[in-house]
Amino acid sequence: MMTAPSIQFFDGIFEEISSISLRRDRRTGARIVVMIFETLRCIERFRALTSRFSGSLSLADEEGNIAVEPSNVRFIFSGPEGDDFERLECSFEVNREDHWERIMRFLNRYAEANGLGYGDREAPATHAA
Repeated sequence: MMTAPSIQFFDGIFEEISSISLRRDRRTGARIVVMIFETLRCIERFRALTSRFSGSLSLADEEGNIAVEPSNVRFIFSGPEGDDFERLECSFEVNREDHWERIMRFLNRYAEANGLGYGDREAPATHAA
């Protein structure tokens, strides 16, 4: 049975990634995944108050669940009063090659299921990012 790739901060509240950035820490060589969320269902109508926090970022697909401990979570707000949610940036490091391969399989499945495409910052301007 195929399981659609999903992402949750809180049990039962499925989030949608707006974009993903893959980076490498030049100092340590660790790979860093940055997920950008422009909407968060868990903060709509106080859903987070009625759902259990999973304790980590939960990524699930046909291979199973991946529990990720974010190394950095940044809420960005904008607007005239500075209180309009703009986006959440959630990043985590991946140090082991087998973990990186598993994360990449999940990200590829998630992208395919949600119509996301790959873009390279150094690619010519004619390619979609």
